[in-house]
This record gives sequence, structure tokens and C-alpha cells, in this order.
Amino acid sequence: MFHRESRKQQSHIGSLIGVGTKITGNVTFSGGLRVDGEIMGNVSASGAPDDTLVVGEHGRLEGELSVSRLLINGTVIASTISGEFLKLQSRARITGDVHYDTMEMHPGAVVQGQLICRDGRMKPWEWTPAVDSANLTASEPDMAISA
Repeated sequence: MFHRESRKQQSHIGSLIGVGTKITGNVTFSGGLRVDGEIMGNVSASGAPDDTLVVGEHGRLEGELSVSRLLINGTVIASTISGEFLKLQSRARITGDVHYDTMEMHPGAVVQGQLICRDGRMKPWEWTPAVDSANLTASEPDMAISA
């Protein structure tokens, strides 16, 4: 019984973008994709709950990501949406907002942007800005702390 459940949680990585490979343009995949090279463009999955993107230690993505399961140990420069599970390993470097349902973050991982818990409210391939910049208002006066 336990063996079957652990198999269910694992995803099959069927495609690899290796070290030294650079893709310019948007990438859409289904199943599993591992990136050890570079992608300059948006990366999205088909929307299946077991679609998985792995960004290896040498991987670099510059473009929005939208997948069900996301494991990062490389560099991502853009907004990131993980519909089901996000794992940031110790060498993960993200510049941009991170939208997630469930997240595991290892010591050493760096996020330069907002961490936004989606709380299961939208599908991984739907994009909704976290903040409507046209309607920003100051709700709290600035506070100063003195010693």
C-alpha cells in the first residue's frame, strides 16, 4: 500500500534541456521537464496535476513559469506560479514573485520578490497579478522605531 502511494507522488522526467543548450522562445510541455541549460522565454505545462519542471543547479530561466510541480536548484528571473508544490533547494535563486500552494524552502535558497500563498484558489495556468498597482493606497501611517 505504501509503495503504491510513493510511486504516485513521483513524476517521470521525459525531456531534458542539457548544459550548454540555450532556447529562445516559449516552451510548453507535459509530463516532466528538466532544465540544466538556459531558456529565455515563458515555460508552462499542460495543466495536468503531475506536470513537473526541474531547474537543475546549472539551469537558468528568464521568463514566467506556470506548472503544477516545480523544483528549483538553479536561477529563475521572472514570476513563478506553482499550482501544487514548490521546492526551493539550497542553490535556488529567484528574482521575481513566487505564487505557490505548498512550498518547501531549504537553507541557502534566495527569493528576491514576494512569496504569495495562492491557497488553492486558481489553476496553475491562470495568471492574476498579486497587487493592482493602480489602486494602491496607504492604509497605515509610517512608523518610526527609536532606541
